[in-house]
Amino acid sequence: MLGWCSGLPPFHDRTRFVRRWGPVLLLTGVLFSAFQLAAAPVGTKIATKAWSVRWQPTRLVNGAPVLFQITAPVRVERLSAKWLGHEVFFRPDPASKTWYGIAGISLETTAGSYPLALKGTTPSGKEIVFDRKVSIRRERYPTIAVTVSKKFTEPSPEELQRINQEKVLKQELFSRMDPEREWSGRFLAPVEARVSDGFGTRRTFNGKTQSMHQGLDYAVPQGTAVSALNRGTVLLARPLFFEGNCVVLDHGQGLLTLYMHLSEVEVKEGDRVARGQKLGLSGGTGRATGPHLHVAVRWQGVYLNPATLLNLKLP
Repeated sequence: MLGWCSGLPPFHDRTRFVRRWGPVLLLTGVLFSAFQLAAAPVGTKIATKAWSVRWQPTRLVNGAPVLFQITAPVRVERLSAKWLGHEVFFRPDPASKTWYGIAGISLETTAGSYPLALKGTTPSGKEIVFDRKVSIRRERYPTIAVTVSKKFTEPSPEELQRINQEKVLKQELFSRMDPEREWSGRFLAPVEARVSDGFGTRRTFNGKTQSMHQGLDYAVPQGTAVSALNRGTVLLARPLFFEGNCVVLDHGQGLLTLYMHLSEVEVKEGDRVARGQKLGLSGGTGRATGPHLHVAVRWQGVYLNPATLLNLKLP
């Protein structure tokens, strides 16, 4: 009776049962499995595939720009990410099916592990998400003392009014952000010269005012041609109190490059410029100890190390 209760014929009939019905049961099982695969949602088959998340440089520190390289487990039409409170915009490379996006780490970011929250949209409109922890180390930057004209540490009421007006102007201009990418390929150095002062240096001006050096200083004589690091649109081209004659390029996706202390400006606001195009001539205008070129990189309000950006292998 146990054999019947278990759904099988008595023991002496099982051999004959298997010979007769075994092939039918096997075929039924195969067909049922095939039906399950065919009826499964699109995401079921791809669930076993993994996201590929890489970045340059491999060692990330506070103040560094970052190039994220993402490959999704399925085809996506759009990809974005949240990183340190900012949105990262991506653009695909059709040949490699890899998405590239530039981001950055502020100088104030402490060492630790931070999530990169990715979100993609498939052609059918389905959203797929993935979080990856990324480690950031703390970089140590030097401190130096600098002597400049007294007006830059103790401005008059009229100069202070100008400084505040320019601060409002810069806040308004820098808050604009075009998600479309203008830059293309590697970023090139603006001049061929040695770097006289690096990024992140803590400066004390005239023994009083303290600030952070948020760019690179190139040791060039006055009148040296200054070139655009990459393709972009001229966001600002005018004299400013601290920056002197200044050009700011918008490269899209929140990425800006700034060229300061120029003796001459040869572009105007709204111009589209190519990588390597001449922007003006170096000088010593603004808060400068002498002729040189100061270049800065800004991403969504965060100043980044230009030297690292110049070394990134970009598509």
